[in-house]
Amino acid sequence: MSKIVPKFQRRSFLKSSLATAGAAVMAPTIIPSSALGRDGAVAPSERVVVGGIGIGGRGTYDLGCFMEQKDVQFVAVCDIKEARRVAVKKIIDDKNGNQDCAMIKDFRELLDNKGIDAVLIATGPNWHATAAMTAAKAGKDMYCEKPCTKNIAQSLILAETMRRTGRVFQAGTQRRNLPHFAFACELARSGKLGKLKKVFAHPAGMQAMMSGWLIPETEPNKDVVDWDMYLGPAAWRPFHSALLDGFNFEKGGGFVGALNVENGRKIMGGGVLEWGSHCVDLCQWAVGDCPPPVEYNAPKDGELVARYENGVELIFREKGWIPLGSCPVRFEGETGWVEAGDSGKLVLSSPELLAGRTVQEIGGYPATFHVRDFLDCVKTRGQTKGNADAACNAHIACHAANIALLLNRQVKYDLAKQEFINDEQANRLRSEALREPWRL
Repeated sequence: MSKIVPKFQRRSFLKSSLATAGAAVMAPTIIPSSALGRDGAVAPSERVVVGGIGIGGRGTYDLGCFMEQKDVQFVAVCDIKEARRVAVKKIIDDKNGNQDCAMIKDFRELLDNKGIDAVLIATGPNWHATAAMTAAKAGKDMYCEKPCTKNIAQSLILAETMRRTGRVFQAGTQRRNLPHFAFACELARSGKLGKLKKVFAHPAGMQAMMSGWLIPETEPNKDVVDWDMYLGPAAWRPFHSALLDGFNFEKGGGFVGALNVENGRKIMGGGVLEWGSHCVDLCQWAVGDCPPPVEYNAPKDGELVARYENGVELIFREKGWIPLGSCPVRFEGETGWVEAGDSGKLVLSSPELLAGRTVQEIGGYPATFHVRDFLDCVKTRGQTKGNADAACNAHIACHAANIALLLNRQVKYDLAKQEFINDEQANRLRSEALREPWRL
């Protein structure tokens, strides 16, 4: 908020200024070493000032990764839950050694703060795209958790907005900054596996799920939980506390508006859009960050096969993986293959593919390296590993595969027109209306 600056008489201002100047001549100026970047501190001019939007479970983890970096100064937290605002403020204040972290309920107020350089967006998926594009228009760089978009149309608008505004965007696809996944993708892109034929992604639940309404609960006071702001651009539904902290399909929960509306019902993305988007993103990287596939077939024998324009197949499959941890991917060429997972380990068709290199094993998919990549690009204005164009193409692949799952038939995608070919039913699922007053 703006501070009210008192008006001074010109004469009293001049007297005060001269007195201050005289005192300055007589007294030495003491500058703390931290202001000069000494003793391991980072000078204020080199710090990236960050605010957080929607800092729940995943957001709190991301916050910790940001605060590990010496050149980050976290100054504000925005959340629709009062208890979460208070809890996150304490984390930030304890780290900073002061009580200065601002608590904000409406993210637009945070974006109006000219002193903030970048934002961490870790809301529910119903907000990701809208918050990211609003942040870009406000001149902020952003680290945005995934899934970054709810549909194909949003994916395209997101990429165009970041190009037009020149903002630095990092999708929360942190595996792009882990050594073993990067090496596996390098083998595929560089031709070390021979001509690439197939890339495999694990969808973690190959089904299009529906999010039902839970039994309505009494809506709390807006200062405690702002339910209307929580819903944001998603269609209205009655309040239920279980929806505030993620989703549980067994109990009828779900991300609010995770994909589209068909016959008045919300279509949920299941594993393809949530966890599966990590694996698809790696497959996109292996193929060369090219446009998404142009053909998506109905699932058969536990696999959904998509095909890129160059003939490479993207195969979603649940089973048949080497036990290398969660988020497994596999890349097959004419002369070799590689498989990797969250254990940090690689399995290669031949040890010769290593060519004498030692690939660092980092298990557990930490986001620290991804956050560092983002901060470096904020300073250099470079392109992040999980930039908006890469995120757009990976998300379109996920959304299109999810539509093929829902319709249980083949769909074909026109890359030039960015729509499905002669398929009115599939094209209706490319976008959805946003609730007033939100716009992209």
